[in-house]
Amino acid sequence: MTESNRIEYKQELTDGLEKEVVAFLNYHEGGVIYIGVDPDGTAIGLSDCDSIQLKIKDRLRHNILPSCLGLFDIALEERDSKKIIKITIAAGPEKPYYLKKNGMSERGCFIRIGSASEPMPVAMIEELFSRRTRNSIGKMISPRSDLNFEQLKIYYQEKGLKLNDNFLNSLELLTPEGKLNYAAYLLADENSVSIKVARYSGKTRVDLVENSEYGNCSLIKAVHRVLDRMEVENKTFAKITFPKRLEQRLIEASPLREAVINAVIHNDYSNGAPPKFEFFADRMEITSMGGLPFGVQEEDFFAGLSAPRNKELMRVFRDVDLVEQLGSGISRILEKYDRQVFTLSESYLRVTFLYHEDFLRSEDSDGGTTQETPVKAPVKASGKRRESVGKASEKTSEKTSEKMLRLLKSNSGITIAEMAVECDVSTRSIERNLKTLQKQGKLERIGPDKGGHWEVIE
Repeated sequence: MTESNRIEYKQELTDGLEKEVVAFLNYHEGGVIYIGVDPDGTAIGLSDCDSIQLKIKDRLRHNILPSCLGLFDIALEERDSKKIIKITIAAGPEKPYYLKKNGMSERGCFIRIGSASEPMPVAMIEELFSRRTRNSIGKMISPRSDLNFEQLKIYYQEKGLKLNDNFLNSLELLTPEGKLNYAAYLLADENSVSIKVARYSGKTRVDLVENSEYGNCSLIKAVHRVLDRMEVENKTFAKITFPKRLEQRLIEASPLREAVINAVIHNDYSNGAPPKFEFFADRMEITSMGGLPFGVQEEDFFAGLSAPRNKELMRVFRDVDLVEQLGSGISRILEKYDRQVFTLSESYLRVTFLYHEDFLRSEDSDGGTTQETPVKAPVKASGKRRESVGKASEKTSEKTSEKMLRLLKSNSGITIAEMAVECDVSTRSIERNLKTLQKQGKLERIGPDKGGHWEVIE
């Protein structure tokens, strides 16, 4: 593999690294820089890679403007038994990017042309600057100044990270004027941003049977709650064959997770509309506002080239392992589904997952014998949950208890009523399972019934 418009090789860390990164940030496709590789693409290896990675991060953070945090990944790879460093750079949303020491000039701004990084003409600098995104959540002032971030700190602690007293600066949660920005508002313990999950009894938006809201809290917590809800809704169906039993999810699990997270990270929050998730009789739709980011073409999007709309959210979501690497989400969806699941417009982006055919056949069956049987009973068209009785309840109790433990791990303050909805059983069934789990030593109640919480014992 030779150098190209998207690939740059360096034998060692040099003074010109920032120039190459700036060029890729200003290029509409971004790019990749390999360090420890000669110009022919042969790995020569590096020593003390940990130290080099820290130097790279520090230099990119302090020597490039606007800030490129959240727009690059640094990873250690092995090629031909030699250790090399891979830097993945996304196309930046706030072009033109430039070297801090040289300012927004021809000596500071570069762009990728072929396999070289060339100075950017003054006319291009002025044009890009005039188009620069001015309604980014990093520049929008938070509607509230009394924000707390205990939930955010907990999620960082769970990953072995600690937010120090300067975290508002380090996570770019302040405007250039030093005020809390909209990214801070979205990540705060309390806000008025609510993510809606709706269910319709038919194939249109005429008969709404459920409209749940997940939000008014840290966006990270809201995403976890939505993912938990998706896990509950994404039923598993069993197909009895000889000699084994095959299972099929309503929607492929990995693409569903990626679509949910992508919708939240890349949503255009500047217009006040959060993403929404809708279940129909034959499909699920995930809609995020804003369409494709400026400068991103349809082919770039399907090629997995990343241009994060909200780099502040991308940075935090990567820190807490909700996102693995830049541009990976679309690729994971396209591994299981074709391009037709995406609807791209100027004002929104929608992903439509049709339910698996086995589910639709089981829903349409007249009650006779069939090889496809749902492991979990589907929701009735009226929106009311079916209650398990007799032996059927005994068969599902183990499944219910497992779901309850998972829900309680992610939200220790969840109510019995909320668990009943999530587990698709009655509140009495939840109460019975709570007592059983306590007797088994798997669950402990901390504090009073009102104001206390559940603690799952591993």
